[in-house]
Amino acid sequence: MKKKNKNINYSKEHKKYLKKIKVDKFTTLLAQILLLVLIIGLWELLTYVGVLDAFFLSSPSRMIAELIDLFKNGTLFYHIGITLYETLIGFAIATILGTLIAIILWWSRKLRKILEPYIVILNALPKIALGPVIIIWVGAGTGAIITMCILICIVITTLSMLSAFLECDEDKISLMRSMGATKFQILTKLVIPNALTEFVSVLKINVGMSWVGTIMGEYLVSKAGLGYLIVYGGQVFQLDLVMASTLILCILACVMYLFVGILERKVRKHKE
Repeated sequence: MKKKNKNINYSKEHKKYLKKIKVDKFTTLLAQILLLVLIIGLWELLTYVGVLDAFFLSSPSRMIAELIDLFKNGTLFYHIGITLYETLIGFAIATILGTLIAIILWWSRKLRKILEPYIVILNALPKIALGPVIIIWVGAGTGAIITMCILICIVITTLSMLSAFLECDEDKISLMRSMGATKFQILTKLVIPNALTEFVSVLKINVGMSWVGTIMGEYLVSKAGLGYLIVYGGQVFQLDLVMASTLILCILACVMYLFVGILERKVRKHKE
């Protein structure tokens, strides 16, 4: 990787272009923040004056009050920790296993042709339908929730990574073969590095899908976690609890996505 020279003298036009990019990023971020503030403020105002029914839609102030109550009774971080643990474990296992399966399918063309229709069918199958079977297999606990998370993510990971591996330039592969490279060397030196960008894209997809899988699992079987709070809040018509738990999910997913974004920038710098 080449080191960038910080003492480069840019032309006036290029400096204006760089400044324009910085200004554009700043204005975009500012607009996003202002839009969020506007939505929250309008939501609070409409519920306060009675245009919206706070019983059915809650309100930002009631959600904050609910979160404070959960914090005071010591259950807030307990539920967050359980859901976060289940999500991260499922996310990691699904990403690793899905990538390994994609490598095996890339390696064996015959196996790929045999298994491809089954993978497509499994991808189309509503995973929630397997809920009762999962409970029987692994029990009604954390294992079932993590398994649901893995099932939601693993097929998408496999298909996406396999597609990225197969899109590798055949001319480059032929060139490496002509130079005596083994299939393992082609995989590690060419195919996998070429698919790094797609791998980051898969991570971005899995961030959302892993949270979906975990919450689906907690809907089925859970005695704690954010999904449990949402289900419980819905059963007792405590919509403040439902909306507050949903807000926490959004924040956690956003933080997880930001970490993937940092990894993406590192991959891009590495390629440059």
